Amino acid sequence: MNDRQKDRLGHLTALITITIWGATFISTKILLVDFTPVEILFCRFLLGFAALIAAFPHRLKNTGLRRELTFAAAGLCGITLYYLLENIALTFTQASNVGVIVSAAPFFTALLSRIFFPSEEHLHKSFFFGFFIAMAGIILISFSGTRLHLNPKGDLLAVTAAVVWAFYSVLTKKINSYGYHTVQTTRRIFAYGILFMVPALFLFGFYPDFSRFAYPPNLLHMLFLGLGASALCFVTWSLAVKALGVVRTSVYIYMVPLITVLLSVIVLGERITWISALGTALILTGLFFSSGSGKNKRKS
Repeated sequence: MNDRQKDRLGHLTALITITIWGATFISTKILLVDFTPVEILFCRFLLGFAALIAAFPHRLKNTGLRRELTFAAAGLCGITLYYLLENIALTFTQASNVGVIVSAAPFFTALLSRIFFPSEEHLHKSFFFGFFIAMAGIILISFSGTRLHLNPKGDLLAVTAAVVWAFYSVLTKKINSYGYHTVQTTRRIFAYGILFMVPALFLFGFYPDFSRFAYPPNLLHMLFLGLGASALCFVTWSLAVKALGVVRTSVYIYMVPLITVLLSVIVLGERITWISALGTALILTGLFFSSGSGKNKRKS
C-alpha cells in the first residue's frame, strides 16, 4: 500500500469512527434515564470485549511487562477515566459545555505528541490556525440558541476528560508500533479498562437488573454503543492513528458536534439555523487546515 492509499484509508476510518461517535451522545442521554453512567460504560465495553473475542479469537502473546503496562495505561485512560469523566460531567453541566470542552482534545494531543514523539510529530502554524477556527465553529453550533452557563465542577471534569483522551491517543501510537493485530491490542485495552472499572461499580452504584433490557430502545442503544461505538470504532480509530499519525487523526474530533447537528436534522427533523451553518463551515475549514499539518514529515 502506497502513502496515498494509506492516507485515504486513514481518513476513511477516522471519518467512520467520528460519525458513529457523534451519535453516541444521543444514545447515552437516552440510557441515562434507566442506567447510571458507570452501568452504561461497563455494559457497553463488556459487550464490545465479547464482540472482539468473537471477531478474532486469537490470544495476544509475548507482550512483556513494559508493554503490558502500556496496555494497562491505555485502558485506564481511554476506557475507564475518559468515559467516566465525560458521563459524570454531563450530570453537572450542560451537554453543550461538555461537547465544546472535549472537542479541544486535539490541542492537548498535539502538545503531548510533541513531548513524547518530538522527531515524529511536527506541528505547524496551520494546525493552530485550524484549531482556533474549528473551535469557533464548535462554539457557534453548541450554543446556538442557548446561553453559556459555567459550572466549575462539570466543566473541569470535561477538561480533564480531554487531557486523558490525549494521553490515550499518544499511548495508542506507541501500541501501534509493537506490530500486533489491531483487534488483539484493542481487546487487551478493553480488558484493562473493564478491570479498572470494577472499583467504580461499587463507588457509583451498579445494580444488575437485566429487566431494563426488556425495553427495546434500551437494548438497541446499548448494542449500538457496545458493538458499534466500542468494538468497531476503537479498532478503526487505531487504524486511523496508524495511517495518519496521532495529531492528524485527533483533529477529526472537531466533527463530533457537526455530526450531532446533522443527525438531529435527519433523525429529529430539526432545522439548521444560519448560526449552525456558519459553525459547520468554520469546523470544516479548521479541519482542512489542521489535518494537513505535518503530513510531509510524519512517520508511522
